[in-house]
Amino acid sequence: MDEDLNRLGLIDEEEIALDEAALTLALLDHPGTDLASCRDLLDAMATRLEAVGGDAETAAARADALAAVLGGMFGFAGDAETYDDPANADLIRVLERRRGLPVSLSILWVAMARRLGWSADVLDVPGHVLVVVGAEATPVIVDPFAGGVRVGADRLAALLDAYAGAGRAATHVAAMPNRAVLVRLLQNQASRAEQAGQGRRALALYVRMTAMAPFHPHAWWERARLELVDHDVAAARASLGAMLEITREPALRTRVMATLDALPAG
Repeated sequence: MDEDLNRLGLIDEEEIALDEAALTLALLDHPGTDLASCRDLLDAMATRLEAVGGDAETAAARADALAAVLGGMFGFAGDAETYDDPANADLIRVLERRRGLPVSLSILWVAMARRLGWSADVLDVPGHVLVVVGAEATPVIVDPFAGGVRVGADRLAALLDAYAGAGRAATHVAAMPNRAVLVRLLQNQASRAEQAGQGRRALALYVRMTAMAPFHPHAWWERARLELVDHDVAAARASLGAMLEITREPALRTRVMATLDALPAG
């Protein structure tokens, strides 16, 4: 297992720099790649953001500066034409193409804001990912996929209504911890890999998730499921056992233990 990936699983949540962590994950698929050009671009964006919005004091002004620099000057936006392209969840390729998924672009927005000491978080919205800038009484929500346009109360309500209208269970909007953001990034890749019939690629991605975010039970469950598809019962047992170690929710523990009991011996 990559040493940097293991380190991500050990450091404190607040020590994770989202852009560097996402580059670490992307590098696993580009071994030997020199990240100098990626880091140079990130530094250039931060420098330009400082020049444009360094004196911005309100969440609104900071959100406007982020949109002007990342969405305007550097041209980052959502890839609506080839949305399911795996490159959209690979930060190395996102930086090359200036296109990405909501989560990969949100990582850039939040990382740049935090480089300037601004409060910013990735916001988990049903069916989408946004960014909230500012922690004071009047934070501003923006959509990096749309170049950083603001998302007002009406638009946010429409997103929630659309999700509920599709027959899904109601949920709430919440800021995502750093590891949860990175798990979301990898899950986008894993789901697309499995849809494309690349089960072992999906399994490799879930292995990365469990190394980087070992206390996320969903990743262990999906890892075990794919290990069973690969007829590796011993590995699946180990993954489910690890899941039991971190899971305290009674219903989930019951489900895991029932699955373990149903596995063939050996």
